[in-house]
Amino acid sequence: MLMTYWAIGRDILERQSEEGWGARVVDRLSGDVRSQFPGSKGYSPRNLKYMRAFAAAWPDQAIVQASLAQLPWYHQIALLEKLNDPETRLWYAAVAVDGGWSRNLLIQQIGSKLHERSGEAVTNFSATLPPADSDLALQAMKDPYIFDFLAMADQRNERELEAQLVSQVEKFLLELGQGFAFVGQQVRLVVGDDEFFVDLLFYHLKLRCYVVIELKATKFEPSYVGQLGMYMSAVDDLLAHPDDKPTIGLLLCKSKNSVVAEYALRGFTMPMGVAEWKTEVVESLPEEFASSLPSIEDLEAELATLSADTEPTTREK
Repeated sequence: MLMTYWAIGRDILERQSEEGWGARVVDRLSGDVRSQFPGSKGYSPRNLKYMRAFAAAWPDQAIVQASLAQLPWYHQIALLEKLNDPETRLWYAAVAVDGGWSRNLLIQQIGSKLHERSGEAVTNFSATLPPADSDLALQAMKDPYIFDFLAMADQRNERELEAQLVSQVEKFLLELGQGFAFVGQQVRLVVGDDEFFVDLLFYHLKLRCYVVIELKATKFEPSYVGQLGMYMSAVDDLLAHPDDKPTIGLLLCKSKNSVVAEYALRGFTMPMGVAEWKTEVVESLPEEFASSLPSIEDLEAELATLSADTEPTTREK
């Protein structure tokens, strides 16, 4: 069906180019097809225009057959409507196929700019893991993580953050990405005579290792690395199977200085990453627009002026 739609779209493009077909011809073509084949579906004017756009976006038939053939038609429409760059479309197509995404999830991931966040966490994986594992582990991390499904009155409360992530564990797992399996919350580790509790513990099915996630509702601090490292060592000794690979750690902080995080991880022998978490996708304005916006001080002054201008005056009788 996909190749049929592509061929129809290509024919429409060629006829419009070579024979000067106008825009209304697509509407007439739709009527002719449905009249000739009364039981046929999928040939509305709108869908024919999508076929034309599909063929225009992918002039190489080989790409359609190889890279896109596993995605249904409505996924293809989402890629056409939401993205303009062919390479980005192919990136999402590959990830959607690998993850078995629904169309709604594909749209959601495009909206959260997943392609800009994947593999962007600050890590020491290249120095602590074999090359193949390092690449896979890096792609399993992102920065920032978007927890737009949270409803937190106080974003400084780490325990509330943890509780809401666990209560929305399905959405949390979708944001973490494919391969993560939830093991537990506040997992108890007994080291010597002392007890410690891991915020969140996962197992990664592709990496074949545990992943310890520590949540911080504050800015990254270098001291967090040592704390997480101790938890990772304890998980390796107390929970991991001999065939498991070394545990990976992930610090999720409200904010971070990337340079400080890189220095903190340098020389640390255990695989660890540092990333931020946010409750919404923050769009940055183009510089030319941002520079023209009024400052907070300007807005306050303007509001004060407006308030003064609208105050009622006392009229003498």
